[in-house]
Amino acid sequence: MTRMIVHCAIYRDGRLVEEPPGPAGTRDAARTAGPGGFVWIGLFEPTAEELGQVSAEFGLHPLAVEDVASAHQRPKVEAYQGSLFVVLKSLGYHPDTREVITGEVMVFVGDDFVLTVRHGEDGPTGGLRQALELQPDLLTYGPSSVLHSVCDAVVDSYVDVAAALQNDLDELEAEIFAPGRTGSDAAGRIYGAKRQVMTVRRATGPLLEPMLRLERGASFVRPEAAPYLRDVADHLARVNDQVDGMDRLLSDILAANLAQVSVQQNDDMRKISAWAALAAVPTMIAGIYGMNFDHMPELHQPWGYPAALGLMAVVCVVLHRVFKRHDWL
Repeated sequence: MTRMIVHCAIYRDGRLVEEPPGPAGTRDAARTAGPGGFVWIGLFEPTAEELGQVSAEFGLHPLAVEDVASAHQRPKVEAYQGSLFVVLKSLGYHPDTREVITGEVMVFVGDDFVLTVRHGEDGPTGGLRQALELQPDLLTYGPSSVLHSVCDAVVDSYVDVAAALQNDLDELEAEIFAPGRTGSDAAGRIYGAKRQVMTVRRATGPLLEPMLRLERGASFVRPEAAPYLRDVADHLARVNDQVDGMDRLLSDILAANLAQVSVQQNDDMRKISAWAALAAVPTMIAGIYGMNFDHMPELHQPWGYPAALGLMAVVCVVLHRVFKRHDWL
């Protein structure tokens, strides 16, 4: 059991009281700590058996426990008897691969306990406990303060990931529309960027409605925490607007790139047609004189051959000048 416990602590009036080795008996210990006492347990990818022991200690609803065990849940807020269950999608950004990495953070909030469960290595909640302990005034709000801090950390990671994607998008846009660029991988790169934006959108979009529910007041959330949750919802709304803007911009870039490729192909076809016309004229003249009819008097004249070559050259020069004037060559 201890391998999946990231931390386990009991707080009262915003101060650390005790750090038990495990969850067994911690709820009773939190209650004996007096009014305002609560236990905060952080778990990392617990097994079904370990979740069963924690569930028995805190009376968690079996449907919520099943969601935690299976993971890969949509962001949501569910109120059960005895606890509030919140699911958040965590995001991380790897600058080397320029990929968005997803994880999950799940929070159980009760009157005297809060459980945080993390899935995925790249989580934004590292160091959250230490940071919150430095804010005893906020920690006096009990489990609601932990819920706010987790939501705030997750949404702040969204802001960082969105900023990184915006930088990548600006670089991609400048490179694709750089003068003289003829690369053929533009559509693939745009599609890859669009997939990363879609990954962020799946995490941020569905979370706005649950955050508004928490801000308006939900079970086991103290009214004093509402302004803090409102601030988190505002940040989330701004991230959603930014992600929507990036998605639209990528669609516009893709459409513009396809139009650019089409124009380039038309220009290439004009050049091919012009060179084909230049080659067709001497071929036609040579073909006519290659028929060797007897009633072609110039065939029997000493100037016939030079005249045919001169005609070919004159026609080719005229066509070349005409095509050049119309930017076909």
